[in-house]
Parts: sequence; structure tokens; C-alpha cells
Amino acid sequence: MSLRGRTRGLARHAPALGWLWLLWPVLWGSLSVPVVLSGLAVACAVTLAFPLPAVGPRAAWRPLRFLGLAAHLLADVLVSAAVVGWEAVRRGGRVSAAIVEVPVRADTDLLVTAVAQLTTLTPGTLVLEIDRRGGLLYVHALGVRDQDGADSRRDDTRAVDRRVMAALAARTGPGRPAATAPQPREDR
Repeated sequence: MSLRGRTRGLARHAPALGWLWLLWPVLWGSLSVPVVLSGLAVACAVTLAFPLPAVGPRAAWRPLRFLGLAAHLLADVLVSAAVVGWEAVRRGGRVSAAIVEVPVRADTDLLVTAVAQLTTLTPGTLVLEIDRRGGLLYVHALGVRDQDGADSRRDDTRAVDRRVMAALAARTGPGRPAATAPQPREDR
């Protein structure tokens, strides 16, 4: 392999190599020379033994939309924490819950993960399963007592999906996100 090919291969693995190297002194709790050098050796060995596939350039960075996403997340966390706290005080151990099926537009692993993580970070919700083929998230939600409550949670998760798509999804046409919403299935 030429020097240019090795340099390109090293650059492709540089983020994983850097994170592994950073993790080693954290695990040992020391920044001594032997720990740092052995961390570099271990990071190189792991990176060469278990190479990760390259991440495709399917995400776009839109700083203003990302700030809006972060602001909505903060507001969702505060409001949901208050609602979950009130439900716990008001109903005690009799808090109702449901598993809600939510179609999402996110079409890459990065975007689906972002939607699932932001949904799970909101108090009172937890993504139980991701159906990539069907474009669905299965969300466990507290405080759902009827179909209107389920629809409200579904709309909240779809709103997170829209904000993630606006902040990170690649565009394919004039102002259009790359993915289209899957058709919702009948409730079971």
C-alpha cells in the first residue's frame, strides 16, 4: 500500500483512534507517560483488529435549526418532568401508561438514533424498539389514559422527528428533507 493510501486509511480511522486513546487514561485514572503510550498502542490495535465502516455523509449541519432543536429539548424536558412529577404525586402507583407506535421520517441510523435518544431523554417516555424497515418507533409513555393521550404522545415524537430532520437531514430537493414519512399502520 502506498504512503498516500496509508495516510487516507489513518485519517478515516482517526476519530475512533482518538476516542479510544482518550478513553484509556480515563479508565486508568492517570495521565502518566506509560498509560498514554500504552493507550495509543491499544487504540491502534483495536482500530486495526476491528475496523468500523465509514459513516456516510448523509447528515447536514444546520446550526440555527440545531439550536432550535436543543431549545425544544430543554423545554420538553422541563415540561415533561413537571407533568411526570405531578402524575406521581396525584396518582401514586396507579399512573397509566401505554406503548405507542410512531412512524418516523428519519432514514439513516444517525437520524433514527437521534430521534430515539431525544425521545427517551424526555421524562415519561422510553423508546422500547426501533423498526427500521417499517420506519417505526415503539414508545412507552406515562400518563396515557385514552386514544387522545396516545395521539398526543405520537404527535410529540413526530415533532421531535421533524426537528431532527430539519437540523440534520440531507436535502434532496428545494427545501425538502431526504426522507418521506411512512404510512401509519392501523392501531392494534
